[in-house]
Amino acid sequence: MRLIEIRQLDGPNLYRLEPAMKLEVAIGRRRTWYGKREPEPHALVRLAAAVSRSAQPARITALAVWVRRLRSTVPDGADGPVTVHRSSDPGHWIVVWPWLLGDRAKLIAESALALVEREVSPAMSASLTPRQRRYIEATVARVASAEGPGPTWIRDRDRRYPIVSITGTNGKTTTTRLITHILRESGKRVGATTSDGIVVDGKMVEPGDWTGPGGAGAILGRDDIDIAVLETARGGILLRGVGYESNEASIVTNVSSDHMDLQGIHTLPELAEVKGVIARMTKPSGWVVLNADDRHVAGIARTVRGKVAFFSLEGDRSARVRRHLRGGGRAYLVREGWLGEAEGDRWRRLAALADVPVVLGGVARHNVANALAAAGGTRAMGATLREVGAGLRSFVPTAEDSRGRLNLFRDDRRVVVVDFAHNEAGVTVLFEVVEAIAGSLGENGRRAPVSAIVGLAGDRPDDTLRGVCRIVAGRVDRFVLKEMLHYLRGRTRESVLGEIRAGAREGGWKGAMPVYVDEPTSLAAELDRTDSAEHPEVIVLLCHEDREGVYRLIAKRRLRPIEDPAELARLVSSR
Repeated sequence: MRLIEIRQLDGPNLYRLEPAMKLEVAIGRRRTWYGKREPEPHALVRLAAAVSRSAQPARITALAVWVRRLRSTVPDGADGPVTVHRSSDPGHWIVVWPWLLGDRAKLIAESALALVEREVSPAMSASLTPRQRRYIEATVARVASAEGPGPTWIRDRDRRYPIVSITGTNGKTTTTRLITHILRESGKRVGATTSDGIVVDGKMVEPGDWTGPGGAGAILGRDDIDIAVLETARGGILLRGVGYESNEASIVTNVSSDHMDLQGIHTLPELAEVKGVIARMTKPSGWVVLNADDRHVAGIARTVRGKVAFFSLEGDRSARVRRHLRGGGRAYLVREGWLGEAEGDRWRRLAALADVPVVLGGVARHNVANALAAAGGTRAMGATLREVGAGLRSFVPTAEDSRGRLNLFRDDRRVVVVDFAHNEAGVTVLFEVVEAIAGSLGENGRRAPVSAIVGLAGDRPDDTLRGVCRIVAGRVDRFVLKEMLHYLRGRTRESVLGEIRAGAREGGWKGAMPVYVDEPTSLAAELDRTDSAEHPEVIVLLCHEDREGVYRLIAKRRLRPIEDPAELARLVSSR
C-alpha cells in the first residue's frame, strides 16, 4: 500500500458538502490511467459514490475501520460517517470523513495508515501481542494530544450577502463578467472573482487568478458590496474545497476536455462531478442554472437541492428543454431572434439578438450561451427582465470590460483577434467567429487569409495539445508557433512544440510552422509580414502568457479596438 496524499478539504467538495479529510492510497503495481474521455458504462467511475464494504480490498477495509476506531476513541470534532471511494487511477482508493480539529484529523489518517502497514488488524484485538497493544496505546495518546485549527470555510451565518457561483470548462469568466455588469447596471455594488483578478464595484483591486477559496474569502470578508459573483475553478474544489458553505444561485456552463489527468480527473463525467459541487451546494430555495445542451451538465440536475433552470442554444428543438417546460420549469432560449425566459408556457423577451454586442449578431454562438447563462444567474439574484435586457445590450467585449476574451483590433490591412481559447471546445467556437470575419473581409467571393499564432501550456495531456492543433490546422492559411516558457509545467519546450506540430500534421497541415519565443514577438512578426499586404488578413493570437505585452504592442502599432456594436455586427456579416 502506497500513500498518495492526505488532504484537508476546508469546504464543500466532491465527497460531501462540508469539510472533509481525504486519505488516498494505492494498492498494487504502479500503473498509468488509460481509457476514453467519454467512458463506456462498464468503465464509468462515480467519484462521489461510496463503495460498499464487500467491494473493497481487505487492506482498504482495515484502513477505514482503523479511522473509525480512532475517531470513536479520540473524536476529531465532527460527526459523520467514514466512506470509501474509488478513483479511476488504477489501484487508487480514497477514505473520506468530516473533520473539525485539523491536526487531530491528520494524525488519525497517518496513524490508521501506520497500523495497516504494521499489519495490525482491527479484527484481532483479542490476540494482540503486548508490543502491539503498547503501540496502539501510544498511537491513541498521540492523537489525543493533537487538536489544531479548524476549517477556514465561511459559514452561511457569517456572511452578509448573497452569492452566485459560476463554473464550467469554457465561458465562466465571460459569464461572470456579464453577470457583474448586469447587476452593477441595476444599481448593485458587486464584488467578483475571476481568473483575471478580484474586482470590486468595477475596479480591479487584486490582479491574478482568484478563482479558488482565497478569492472567495477576500470578497466575502468585505462589507462594502451587496452581491458576490464568484468564478469557481476545478483546481480549488479538488485541492481545498469550496471556500463557503452554500450559494443562492449557481451556473455550470459546460464540460469539455481541459485540465485532464490532473488531481486524478481523467474523464468528462468525472469533471462534471467536480463542477457539479457548486450546484449541489446551492440552497433549496435557490436556482441552479445548467446547460441543457451538455448531457454531463444537464445530468447534474438529478443531484441538486435547488430549483433548476436550463439554458440552451438548441432551444425548443431540445427534447430535454421541452420536457422541462412541460413540467412548469424555467429555461433561457432564443426564439425568433430574441433572447428570453421561458417558464412553462409563458415567454418573456429579454433582448433582441441583434442588439447584444457580445454575441456578434449571433455568430459568436458561445457568447449566446454565455448571455443566456448570465440571464439565468441574474434573474436568480433578483434582477428584473428589464434590467437583464438592458445589461445584455450595454455589455461590449472590449479589452477593458472583457479582457482577453474575443478582443478585436484593426487597421486598414488586417484584423487582429486576441482570445484566451486553450482547449478544443474553445478553439472550435473561436474559429467559427474568425471564419465569419474572414468572409466579411474577403474579396471576389473568397475569404480573407487567416493566420493563427498557437502555443499551449505543458500541463495539458497529449490528446488535448494535439486536438487543439488539429482543429486550428483545418481552419487557417498560416500556422505560427509561439512558446510559453513560463507555462511548461514539467514538460520540455521540445515536447510542447512537438505535440503541437504533431497535432497540426494530423489536421492536414503541410506548410512551414515558424516559431517565436513569446507572444509579443510572434504577433510583431505577423504584423511586420502583413504591413504591406495588398488585401486584408485576419491574425488570430491564442493569448495566455503576456496579455499586457500584447496589448502594448497593439497600441504601439496603432491598431484600434473594435468596440462599436454596429461595427462589430458589420465585421461578421457577409458582404
